[in-house]
Amino acid sequence: MKRALLAASALIFAAPLALAASLPFASAKTSKGTVLTDDKGMTLYTYDKDTKGMSNCYGECAEYWPPDMAKAGAVASGPYSLVVRKDGAKQWAFNGLPLYFWENDTAKGQATGDGVQGVWHVVPTTATASSTGGAW
Repeated sequence: MKRALLAASALIFAAPLALAASLPFASAKTSKGTVLTDDKGMTLYTYDKDTKGMSNCYGECAEYWPPDMAKAGAVASGPYSLVVRKDGAKQWAFNGLPLYFWENDTAKGQATGDGVQGVWHVVPTTATASSTGGAW
């Protein structure tokens, strides 16, 4: 009986760690400092015209700034959440703000979209779950 309880306890404590390890994010050193990236090392950005939980980048905007789309069955954790887009697809968000790639970043570690039109920003890895939107 004790073994069963110990095994169940181990699973309960290990599950959140496994979940966190499965999130598709990393960080990379760039000319803008160390920033949030996807698991392939491509820089992620936030958009000042978005609000928490809602993307405002569609059409031509989304062609230049592709949303960081979540795979089917993705589960959010910690400061990472999922935003439902107009078409029902899910997009990753950090602190509620949707995340995007910049079409002109073609290699790991590039952050050429930071500051574009004064509304696009990298997410420094020093940003915390209590950070708010806008310039990080």
